[in-house]
Amino acid sequence: MPKYVVEGCTPLHGSIRLGGAKNVSYKLMIAALLGNEESRILNFSHISDVELVKDMINSLGARAYNAGERTLFVDPSEMDSWEIGPEYGEGSRASTMFLGPLLAKFGKARLPFPGGDNIGKRPLDRHLASLEALGVRFTVEENSLYAETDGLVGATFRFAKSTHTGTETMLMAAALAKGTTIIENAAEEPEIDDMIAFLNKMGARIRRRAHRVIEVEGVEKMGGAIHKIMPDQNEAVSYAVAAILTKGDIIVENARHQHMEAFLEKLEEIGGGYEVGDYGIRFFYKGPLRATDVTTAIHPGFKTDWQPLWAILLTQAEGTSVIHETVSQRRFQYAEALERMGVEVSFYNPEVADPEKTYQFNLEDDHPDDQHAMRITGPVELQAIEYKVPDLRAGATILLAALIAKGQSTIIDTASHVERGYESITERLNSMGAKILKEE
Repeated sequence: MPKYVVEGCTPLHGSIRLGGAKNVSYKLMIAALLGNEESRILNFSHISDVELVKDMINSLGARAYNAGERTLFVDPSEMDSWEIGPEYGEGSRASTMFLGPLLAKFGKARLPFPGGDNIGKRPLDRHLASLEALGVRFTVEENSLYAETDGLVGATFRFAKSTHTGTETMLMAAALAKGTTIIENAAEEPEIDDMIAFLNKMGARIRRRAHRVIEVEGVEKMGGAIHKIMPDQNEAVSYAVAAILTKGDIIVENARHQHMEAFLEKLEEIGGGYEVGDYGIRFFYKGPLRATDVTTAIHPGFKTDWQPLWAILLTQAEGTSVIHETVSQRRFQYAEALERMGVEVSFYNPEVADPEKTYQFNLEDDHPDDQHAMRITGPVELQAIEYKVPDLRAGATILLAALIAKGQSTIIDTASHVERGYESITERLNSMGAKILKEE
């Protein structure tokens, strides 16, 4: 149970180098199980999700091991189990992604229902429906899911709503299916393309055919590959916010501006400073921030992962800003902490012409008390608090907010959420001038 004790009011100056994207790293480890030979995956971040998936892979009889500072080898040649143990369900949403490799290799799979962040329902129905289209049958057991197939067969399937992980799960299953699979309304995030590139190096035949359409021509077998993971855009946004929030100046090495265009557009609108160079992106404070409105959206829009981080900047902007969350059902848990820090926050549900098209979560899961927009009025001198972390982005959000809070804040991370997505965040922030003491 890590605890972060933060002294506020220190500008950050310096640079950090991005590691590999969290939402690519452990997924490519799982994808490597589709091959018959060893894969070498480069540019890993040292985060707990990677360690958890490494343990899951080894529990199946395959071998995942570190070989260098940021390199991990995955050898699936001796994988002999089709069951993921129940102990791996609570801490991550990774378990369902093993369905593709296990069904392709064994024709069956048993896995625990996934855990991960508490940000509203992230239903499995889209994942399961896509695999059912390929010939998979599911049985819900007491605390687990059993899947079986007489053979994966290509099909045309359209996701009712955009799903990042659902698209990746179907890609892996379709790679070794018999025949051709057409995935319609497929997710478009850069992380999807990184998985496609890796699978194609292993011998898959996957291409984007048109807007949100992916074609997968099934192959009989796949080998291994060497692949470097793309840099983490969410981590880049986190340090960008830290720089401007603390009135500092940070270079984020390896940041790719083309992955962050929606964020950079809003940053310019609010009055934040940035410069793009061959080194990455420099982020800096250049004057008072202006209130602005933002609506989260699927790629290439403003990501839901950026929304909690963006909210802290709005606490320092002059006037009232609005955040309209359309991707995640419930991602304002951190707002209670902002209110305790002195921020004026109010919630409401905007009128939208077509809720079914506007919102990416299942509307039938929506609770009458759920509200999907938040007004924030600033600027505010934040006050130190003690806070228990509910999810990864909320944890990072309040940790960064504490950097400018008056006094000493204590962030208690009961489920190690922050360490799931951020490598050595305490050491990195401290190297640029922050004053954070991490206690175990």
